[in-house]
Formats: sequence, C-alpha cells, structure tokens
Amino acid sequence: MAKSHPKNERIKHRYAAYLEDAKRMSPKTTEKALASIRQLELANSCKDFASFHIEHARRFKRVLQEARKPKSGTPLAKATIHSRLNEVKAFFMWLADQPGYRSRIRYSDCDYFNPSANDSRVATARRPQRVPDLDQILHVIELMPCKTTLEKRDRALLAFTLLSGARDDAVASLNIGHVDLERRVVFQDARSVRTKNRKTISSWFFPVGADIEAIVAEWVLHLRDDFHFGDDDPLFPCTRVALDDNCQFAAAGVERRHWKNAGRIRKIFKQAFEAAGLPYFPPHSFRKTLARLGERMCRTPEEFKAWSQNLGHEHVLTTFTSYGQVENHRQGEIMSSLSNRKTEKSDDAGGNPSAETIARVVTYLSSRTGS
Repeated sequence: MAKSHPKNERIKHRYAAYLEDAKRMSPKTTEKALASIRQLELANSCKDFASFHIEHARRFKRVLQEARKPKSGTPLAKATIHSRLNEVKAFFMWLADQPGYRSRIRYSDCDYFNPSANDSRVATARRPQRVPDLDQILHVIELMPCKTTLEKRDRALLAFTLLSGARDDAVASLNIGHVDLERRVVFQDARSVRTKNRKTISSWFFPVGADIEAIVAEWVLHLRDDFHFGDDDPLFPCTRVALDDNCQFAAAGVERRHWKNAGRIRKIFKQAFEAAGLPYFPPHSFRKTLARLGERMCRTPEEFKAWSQNLGHEHVLTTFTSYGQVENHRQGEIMSSLSNRKTEKSDDAGGNPSAETIARVVTYLSSRTGS
C-alpha cells in the first residue's frame, strides 16, 4: 500500500494555503483538518482524490466507527467523528471547484460524508457542564501555600485568572505592563498576547473580593521589588531549573521567560484543586463561573453587556448561550421559587376562593365519593 500520493500532497498543500490565507484559520485548525483528510486517505489506500467514489466516503465512516482511542481503547466520541466528517466534507466541497476535479467530483457526492441524523444530534447536544462555585475557587486559593516564590506565583495565577477572566493561553503570554493595578484593568494586547482569534481585550477586574485583588497586587510588587522585573517581563514567569546540592535538577525560582503554552498552567490548577480535596476544574471553567456570577449580579442589560465584553465576547448572546447555562439543580431551585412566588401572589390577590371554584371542588368530591 502506498504511503502517500504525490498529486494528493500537492492539492492538500494548496488547500492548507486556502484555509489559512482565504478562510483566515489558525495553523492549529489547519493541521487538524489535514489530519482528518489524511485519515480518509489511509482508509482508502491513498487513492487519488480525483478517483473519488461515494464508497470511499462510506468506507471512511466505517473506519471512524471502528476506530479506538490509543490510550483508553474506547470508541471515538460522536463529536469527534462528527468533526472529522465535516472537515473532510469541507475539503471535497472545495475540491469539486478545482481544475482537474470538477468533472470527477459532484457537490452532491459530498453529502455522503454527512453523519446520520441521530449521530449528529448526539454529537451536537448540550450537556450539563461542571463549573466550580465561586466559594469553591476562593477555598482553593485560601488553602494554597505562599512561602516560596513559586508558591506565590501559583497562588497568584489562580487569583488572577478569577480576577481577570482571561484565557489560560493569554495569561501565559501576559507581561507585567499589561496589568494596571491603579485603574484595575488588564490590557490583552493581541500584538503580544495570545488571545483567542487575536482579539485585543480590555478586562477590568471582576468583583470577586478584595483579598483576590490583593494577592495579584502583592505578586506584581514581589516581581518588581525583589526580582527587578519591568513592564516587558512576564507576569507569570516559567520555573527556573538548576542543579541542587545532590547534583540533581530541581526547581530553583523563576526566570525572565514566558511559558510557551498553557500546559503548565493547567497542571498548577489540577494540583491546587487536588490539594484542596476537590475535583479538578480547568482554567477555562473560571470564565463560566464568572458568567454565572454576572447573571446574578447584573440588574440591567447595559450592565450585563459590559460584563460580557469584559470576558472578551463581542456578542452578549455568546455569554448567555455558551457560558451562562443554568445548572440542573439551580434550574429546579428557580422554578420552585417561581412557583412559590405565584402561589403567594394568588393568595394575596384572591383572598378566599370564589364561589365558582368552591362549586367545582364540591362537584369533584361528590363524584369521587358517590354522594
């Protein structure tokens, strides 16, 4: 079996350029799409895309259904299969308009990459999400040690994520100069900060407590006074590794260098929650906590719009639909309170039941007793 087809490689290279330059997709998104297309090739013995037949799409579906995760050995999630099929379908929709493929691939052929209606509903269904309560986050931060520089950094990391609502990759790339303690604002400059979709965001501190704000302020002053960090140095520098007394590599403070990604931040979060005896909540879950907090604190549409912008959302519906889902138990509490409120209003407004209501009750009871 051929490992690759030269013609396929050339057209995939053109498609990658189309995704990044015309569709403005990130390199990670492009790589993900190319990986799905590669899986289609392997499922069909790396045949030329120009020889596409609907059976190739069917075989690809079967391969995905039978595939297993390398580590756990469990089947692929419906959402994963749904995503890969859509990525390959988008590629063939583009391919059907390219010279040398127009007469070979019809647009209707691309529909054979659609998952079944049932699988599509399962893949796109909204499910209850685990989101930490504000009290849980505050409890974790309170229990975190803060004697050494690394301990202070880790505690300030959780406090800052809650205070600013910034995404973990943005936090990893922030400089000290991006934080204005006097104005209580974080300027996420897309020229140097790895924000989502490279949006420039101004995030004023969320009202989560003066103690949280003080932890962040103390950390910034610690970097400036004790390490002589400047505005262009990282807000959360990575760990410096050096040889200890036993000639073994060990953590030895911090160095003037940003984290390359958010992997280390997630590990710090996991360790902090486990030390507090709580299940792990990733950094992004803090944004959902803040969204739900805003739903309770904001009293006008303008206030919630400002809260939504503070999270970096251009549209307030993003905060409502993607972040503001009401948990099941909270949904039950709200509905119960509304029922009680309605009952109280009925009692206050109506006083004694009307003669018509009494007559209906008497008729019903008479039919039940046979009198």
